[in-house]
Amino acid sequence: QVQLVESGGGLVQAGGSLRLSCAASGRTFSSFAMGWFRQTPGKEREFVATINWSGVEYYADSVKGRFTISRDNAKNSVYLQMNSLKPEDTAVYYCAAGPSTSSRQIEYGYWGQGTQVTVSS
Repeated sequence: QVQLVESGGGLVQAGGSLRLSCAASGRTFSSFAMGWFRQTPGKEREFVATINWSGVEYYADSVKGRFTISRDNAKNSVYLQMNSLKPEDTAVYYCAAGPSTSSRQIEYGYWGQGTQVTVSS
């Protein structure tokens, strides 16, 4: 089992920045690929970014160049630095853990409870 807890969400103006954190406990964190997804009401959960155990990163086109995913295996944590935020980035952001990097949520077996990010215009 892996437990994931997100933090760092909040309200920010367009153009601003936020840093989300996800703390993991349970099984060996460093062996998992980690992902960030987001969801708005009435829409499917969508892929944001993922990182494998050695730090290789992949991003959705909508956030490429603005968001950065990173991990600290010593702290059992993964982060999402979000810069140049736009109102359309408003969503609940979820951290997820799985066996390999993927943009498909079905590939991730463990999920956090989510943290709200609201970007005002």
